[in-house]
Amino acid sequence: METKGEGWLIFAAIALAVAGIMRIFDAIWAFRVNNVNLPDGTIGSNIRNYAWVWLIVGIVLILCAFAISQRSQIARWVGIFAGAVCAITSIWWMPYYPIWALTYVAIGVLVVYALAAYGGRDQEVTA
Repeated sequence: METKGEGWLIFAAIALAVAGIMRIFDAIWAFRVNNVNLPDGTIGSNIRNYAWVWLIVGIVLILCAFAISQRSQIARWVGIFAGAVCAITSIWWMPYYPIWALTYVAIGVLVVYALAAYGGRDQEVTA
């Protein structure tokens, strides 16, 4: 029997896993690219710094997605944080990619909703 909100949790897990896979692809690209200089970059001018960050974030998101399916409370909070960061940082892309930015904001908000509303431990029913 399906528990209440299980579909929302599956959505959140899939969205986080896809985001993690996308970050790993970004990391692979950044490790392979040559002669890219990022002046005034937040974590330095070397693209390899970003590659390592994207790789670690991707792995964390994928592990979080699997842990959410097991109702892990730590994964729930990591997922809520990741969804919020996704929604907030997507706004920066609004002038350049308005449709995609709004799509990412919506996905981030839906992940936060799914995990906040349905990610808690099941309540025992007492008769």
